[in-house]
Amino acid sequence: MNFSIIIPTLNNINYLKILIKSIKKNSRYNHEIVVHVNENLDGTINYLEENQIKYTYSEKNIGLCSSVNNAAKISNNNYILYCHDDMYFLPEWDEILKKEIECTKDNKFYLSGTMIQKSGADLILDCGDTYKNFNEDYLLNNYKDINNKDHQGSHWAPHLIHKDIWNKVGGFSEEFNPGDSSDSDLNMKLWNLGIRYFKGINNFKVYHFGSISMRKKKEIKKNNGALTFIKKWKISQKFFFKHYLRSGENFDGYLKEPNKNFVYYLDFLKSKINYFYSFLR
Repeated sequence: MNFSIIIPTLNNINYLKILIKSIKKNSRYNHEIVVHVNENLDGTINYLEENQIKYTYSEKNIGLCSSVNNAAKISNNNYILYCHDDMYFLPEWDEILKKEIECTKDNKFYLSGTMIQKSGADLILDCGDTYKNFNEDYLLNNYKDINNKDHQGSHWAPHLIHKDIWNKVGGFSEEFNPGDSSDSDLNMKLWNLGIRYFKGINNFKVYHFGSISMRKKKEIKKNNGALTFIKKWKISQKFFFKHYLRSGENFDGYLKEPNKNFVYYLDFLKSKINYFYSFLR
């Protein structure tokens, strides 16, 4: 089972090399890698061409959402796997995903991995915070000993969906460039399409350097993603995560419509107040 791995990047070649090395080293199957290169001030395109890796290119930084959409357009496989350029894929990741896909009844799913970071993540392991001090051996020897749980909702990137579903929802919504809250918006579009299988997978692990990827760069105007989300969908991300995706709860299968009890309506009222207040900002 082969995936198309979509990677947006912005002058981040040292991390991109680590990511691509990990995919080639730790994958059981031969996956397609497609990179969108913004600016190319660090020789990224030369590196990709030397390694026969597909790419799209923009002279300026067009943002994460547009970058992923551009790269996805030239992908060839049935599954779109989006990830940041500052990640390291750990062994068996694709076999784990293959087994998960085989357990689903159709292509209506959203599967996401679990990030390991030095700090600020559900799984904490200090294997370095830059490419200069990255300790690959320590990571490979210890990552299996730290675990969370399979859970409802999402850990966002890396995530996998079927290309047919990706095309139906139009990929990432580009009004969320440079990227903040684009994952939440994608999940809402999937929900509205009828997707009810949202699973964060403990064993699908990646190491994430954190705050290195292109959405953190200053070259593109910031967007208040939370504000864009609530104006678009008329509810807050927090309300959507809690009552629809049940984010963070133990995974127990396909989601159902939210339980509309007292807490639901109280949170709904708060969300609506925030929605109307958003137009004053």
